[in-house]
Amino acid sequence: MSFDFDDMLAKIKSRQWALADIDWDAPGTELIEPDLHARLKPFMADLMWIENVGARGFAAMAKKAPTETLKEIYRYFHAEEQRHANAELALMRRWGMLDGDAIPEPNVNVKLVIDFLDKYSDGMSLSFLGTVIPMLEVALDGALIKFITDEVADPVAQEVFKKINNDESRHLATDYAVMDLLGHAPVRKLAIDMVGGWCKPSLIVGTLSYIPLLNKMRDNIVAMGVSEEKLYGAMRRYASVGERSEFVRRLPMFQFVKMHSNWVVHRDHPYHLFADAMVKLTAHYPRALLRPQPTWSKELTYEPVA
Repeated sequence: MSFDFDDMLAKIKSRQWALADIDWDAPGTELIEPDLHARLKPFMADLMWIENVGARGFAAMAKKAPTETLKEIYRYFHAEEQRHANAELALMRRWGMLDGDAIPEPNVNVKLVIDFLDKYSDGMSLSFLGTVIPMLEVALDGALIKFITDEVADPVAQEVFKKINNDESRHLATDYAVMDLLGHAPVRKLAIDMVGGWCKPSLIVGTLSYIPLLNKMRDNIVAMGVSEEKLYGAMRRYASVGERSEFVRRLPMFQFVKMHSNWVVHRDHPYHLFADAMVKLTAHYPRALLRPQPTWSKELTYEPVA
């Protein structure tokens, strides 16, 4: 796989956009039916916070990147994910979904993943972050955004999500190129990295947070009236694109994430007994045990800043 990271960085810099580029008062809100409006509110809040999960992951990856070019790319991706969250918050304000100026609270599953990333991601290797974050982007961000573009007729929303989709396509192209790069490492190093990572209790905690998040978002998609197949199709894409590279196939974490995605796709797999139980269990997680919102979350704003 030949990938020019310098060329990608140049593309990223040339295709930046801002909330101020969008006319948030343009007509179109009347195109959202009351029933869809009610279902969209929690959906958009979850999507906004998932963007922040991606942002926190890219911030950690920037510290692990092997070259200055890749470090800068990840810093841009971090900022872009935050911009996506702000744009989605601005859409919620446009649609009258905010309670005054209050930022919606993340659901408990998103909050647990945010807590985990905020506490442990800086200590995780690039091979772990670099294989899991693409799956999160493909399975959650990609599938959820696809639903919005298919179902919401508001032209402002269409404009916003077209910009977000363009950003995400560059994220995913880079994600797969980085996995290919990581796969060039000697087998001994890959094995040590895999075993060393799983020896840390923090990774077990992260996995136990990630599993109910995936299943909860599947439930949310179904509640919106969308076929689970859309989410599953996105998850299959993670495996099919990765399999094209012999070096990505060498990554133990890629094989693990691919195996897990296969379990998620097959609804009759015994894994779902555990995952569904985890969703129910986390629904009763004591709020008092959750950490306070991280300081970086205060950067969320619906204001159309440049």
